Amino acid sequence: MRIAVIFVGIVVALFGTLFFLQGIGVVGGSPMSNTATWSVLGPIIALAGIAVAVLGWRRRG
Repeated sequence: MRIAVIFVGIVVALFGTLFFLQGIGVVGGSPMSNTATWSVLGPIIALAGIAVAVLGWRRRG
């Protein structure tokens, strides 16, 4: 279960990074490109994913 939590956290962090890059226009081809909303939400999602991964890593079990 611990590995699954770490994996989910990493995937969420990667998606948050992708959303941020789309929001600032580095990655194009999406309705999310060059949108301020995703420029703000992307890093928040990435940080949440990192937090989940770290908590999964530190969890005893």
